[in-house]
Amino acid sequence: MTTIARGEHKRADARRNIDAIIEAAIGCLARDPDVSMSEIAKAAGVGRVTLYAHFENRAVLISEVVAVAMAQTDEELEALDLTGDPIAAMERLIEATWRLTHRFGALVVAAEQALPAEQIHEAHVAPGRRVKRLIQRGRKAGTFRSDMPVDWMVSLLQSVIHGASGAVHRGEIKAEVAPRLARDTIVAAYTPPGQVVPG
Repeated sequence: MTTIARGEHKRADARRNIDAIIEAAIGCLARDPDVSMSEIAKAAGVGRVTLYAHFENRAVLISEVVAVAMAQTDEELEALDLTGDPIAAMERLIEATWRLTHRFGALVVAAEQALPAEQIHEAHVAPGRRVKRLIQRGRKAGTFRSDMPVDWMVSLLQSVIHGASGAVHRGEIKAEVAPRLARDTIVAAYTPPGQVVPG
């Protein structure tokens, strides 16, 4: 085997190992936010030395996993139909966001434990723009309140979704009722004062 071929083979092996580690980390962290690096390495089928060769510590690995999860989430939400009635569109967005958040399970908890608040915020910037556009459209239609800053309303939605994920993880609510609770809470908060909250 030539030096170039050996180099390409090593790079391909490294890429396979990295992909296996990230996939294993997503699965492990979705179930247990406190899972050890050793358990992730075992699930990925690699040794601890290999894992640490690619990800020097837990925070670096979680940061990469969050980036992958957010990219997948953004891709799926981009395909969501948010046309038509703003309230119905917002309900679809909330339920889809919940499904994706729940898919990654306790990864949300792990990220909040391991990463700086600024990094968590940065991960939500792109998805937040989608929510913001829908809120602004709802305001123009008179179906969403206009007496609160839009950024606050975006933060409220994200906080409720994350809160629901944490509550499910802690056993406070069932996963099957979480999307309804999140949807009802957010829509009620967005309803203009004096208007009947959509049922």
